[in-house]
Parts: sequence; C-alpha cells; structure tokens
Amino acid sequence: MHYIALSRKGKPVSVAKKSFISAVVPQIRLPEAVLIFITMIWGGTFLAVHHAMQVSGPFFFVGLRFATATLALTLFSLRVLRGLTLYELKAGVLIGLAIMFGYSMQTVGLQTITSSQSAFITAMYVPIVPLLQWLVLGRFPGIMSWIGILLAFTGLMLLAAPSSTDMSLSLGEILTLAGTLGMAAEIILIGAFAGKVNIRRVTIVQLATASLASFLMMVPTGESPPPYSDYLLYSAIGLGLASALIQLTMNWAQRSVSPTRATVIYAGEPVWAGIVGRLAGERLPGVALLGGALIVIGVVVSELRVRRKGKAAVATEAD
Repeated sequence: MHYIALSRKGKPVSVAKKSFISAVVPQIRLPEAVLIFITMIWGGTFLAVHHAMQVSGPFFFVGLRFATATLALTLFSLRVLRGLTLYELKAGVLIGLAIMFGYSMQTVGLQTITSSQSAFITAMYVPIVPLLQWLVLGRFPGIMSWIGILLAFTGLMLLAAPSSTDMSLSLGEILTLAGTLGMAAEIILIGAFAGKVNIRRVTIVQLATASLASFLMMVPTGESPPPYSDYLLYSAIGLGLASALIQLTMNWAQRSVSPTRATVIYAGEPVWAGIVGRLAGERLPGVALLGGALIVIGVVVSELRVRRKGKAAVATEAD
C-alpha cells in the first residue's frame, strides 16, 4: 500500500514542495530574461570603454558612441520622427544633457580607475535618485531609501579604502560619483515626461543631444580628435549599437516588468562588470569587494517599500 503524505492544508507534499519552490525561486518571464541579458551586455561595456581611453579622449569617444546609437535608431524610425513636437524636442534635449554629463564624467573617470570600480560607483545613481528628488522636488525619501543610501555610501568608502589611507576618493572616483548625479537626473526627467511623449522620438533626440554636447565639450576642455585606430572605430560602433539596443529593449521590457523587479535585475550590472574585469585580469581587494557588495545591496534595498499590515494582508489574500 502506498501512502501519500499530506501537508497541513491537505495538499500532497509534492504539490506543497512545488508551491514552496515557486515562491522562493520566482519564475523568470521573457521580458525579465531579456533584461538580465541586457544587463550582462551593459556590464561588459565598462571594460571596453576603459580600454578605449588608451586611444581616445573621453568627450570624443562619448560623442562618437552616441552618434552611432542615434544613426542606428534613426534608420528604423524615420516615419515616427515626422511627428516630433516642440515639447518632445525639449524633453529630449534636457534628458540628453543629463546623459552627456553622466556618461562623460564616467568616461573621464575610467581613464584612472578600473572598470570594476567604475561599475560599482555608477550603480549608486539608484539610491541617489530619492536624494535628488528631495533636494529638487521636496519629496522626502522613505525609510528604505535612507537605509539603501547609508549602505551604498558605506560601500563607496570601503571601495575607496584600498587605494587611500584615509578612505578619501581619488579624482577618478570623484568624477564617476559626480556622473551619477547626471544619471539620477536622467531617471527623474524620464519619469517627469513619461506618458506625455513618444518614447522613440524622445530617445533619438536625447541620444543626438548627448552626442552633439559631448563633441562641443571638446572645445573648452582642449581635447583634440584622436588619430584613427581600428579599436576606436570598432568599440565606438559596437558600444553605439549596444546603447541603441539596450535603450529600445529596456523600453519594451519595462512595460511588463515592475520598477522594483527591474531595479533588482539592474543591480546585477556591476556584478557582471566585476566578472568581466576579473576575467580580463583586474583584481579588487577583499575590502573593495565588500564595498561593492554593500553598494549592490543598497541599490536593491533603496527600491523596496514597506507595506502597512492591512495592505499586506489584503495583498496576501488576493494572491
């Protein structure tokens, strides 16, 4: 005689185990799998930019990178561009200037710090968003945002510790951190214009603006166009196409992926960058790795929201 063990709710154990596993290990849907793949590609771009700085100046490279992305998207969006409005042009220009500042500072920083360090510091734009919203819009951050900010900045200090006796940041780290303000501003601006503009048209304008503004920055900084090199050409084209693909894919996938879940996936970006950097020979000390881990945890925690017991109970019953 065969006995089927039952759980407390009267379900077979096999069913109970299956329910437990599906609860602990959530199923990954296609949009989420695509975002994970995009995050892996994104993580690998840090090393490519780091090597590109050996053959090009930062502003020229950023300009060339986004010019390629603009051209790639424009070729597939000529019909859509005809309906461009003045409001969409304004939105694209503002977002593009924020992108230019963020990526230019990040690229300048990559001249003197490793791709792994850059990736972990760049990830701090997520907990910086609520801080910037507080300072600019007067929206006071919630408790989880403050915990995430504290964890991220503690991680930043540990990340800087191996290269400094007093835990002070190097110039490359400071510039990269400054770049996160531009990236945080980009997130806030996108949120402000969301639902009021055509995503593809604004994306093309913002990429074109970032490219043009980067080229213009070569004049006040005294940067000269670099001599031709195969690596510069291929890396700029590759990163430009990757930027266009990433932008379009994110816009498609995030229609069905919650912001919190997307943030958890994006938090893996510096991890992938660290793996790529490690394979390429970069080595971070244990203290720096701990700092990087705290930044990633801070990114995830900053996006969590504490529910009231009543709401949680309702959500549980609905499930």
